[in-house]
Amino acid sequence: MIDLYYWTTPNGHKITLFLEEAGLEYTIHPINIGKGDQFAPEFLKIAPNNRIPAIVDNNPNDHGDAIPVFESGAILQYLAEKTGKFMSSDLRARIQTLEWLNWQMGGLGPMAGQNHHFGQYAPEKIDYAINRYVKETGRLYGVLDRRLQDREFIVGDYSIADMACYPWVVPHERQMQNLDDFPNLKRWFEVIAARPATERAYAVVDRINPGQPPNDDEAKKILFGLNNDDK
Repeated sequence: MIDLYYWTTPNGHKITLFLEEAGLEYTIHPINIGKGDQFAPEFLKIAPNNRIPAIVDNNPNDHGDAIPVFESGAILQYLAEKTGKFMSSDLRARIQTLEWLNWQMGGLGPMAGQNHHFGQYAPEKIDYAINRYVKETGRLYGVLDRRLQDREFIVGDYSIADMACYPWVVPHERQMQNLDDFPNLKRWFEVIAARPATERAYAVVDRINPGQPPNDDEAKKILFGLNNDDK
């Protein structure tokens, strides 16, 4: 039913989390971002920003032509609306779910991503940049920790907001964050990690990309847009 164009990144994991939870049939098309698969013309027709993930729904609810969707937040919202799962039909709960989904898309993901880049991949270690993004990641963890103080999940029931945020907390050690500093977040993280669908979603990694993230010079040029003049 669903063609998933995927690589083993936090944004990719968001979609396998949903698909496994919802029990939807899907086929993975690996897009190896370290080798430049994301620039293939056939992929750009689906994902014009040359970023994973993307999907094609071959059986949309209107029974019309297949629908391509790119951007992980849009995909989660689309799948929630398609299935009627993991996003409440209650107006206020729905709005909160979309708020926290967009909080992840505009805050936690980009800031943690810059944390990864300057801390792990940048050819020059810039203390200012590392400290800035480590601190901002910690601030965002604190925001989520406070949100979870009096609820099991971000918007009461497990939702696409949780699926969006969880994969960006998985690499907390690389982000130089200690979950013991965020007890509500840590409890939430452990509950989601123990869900059978989460285990199935992350088992996909061993099948698709059992090695370590690419860290060679050629992969960096592809991933980070470096040219021959860049250091």
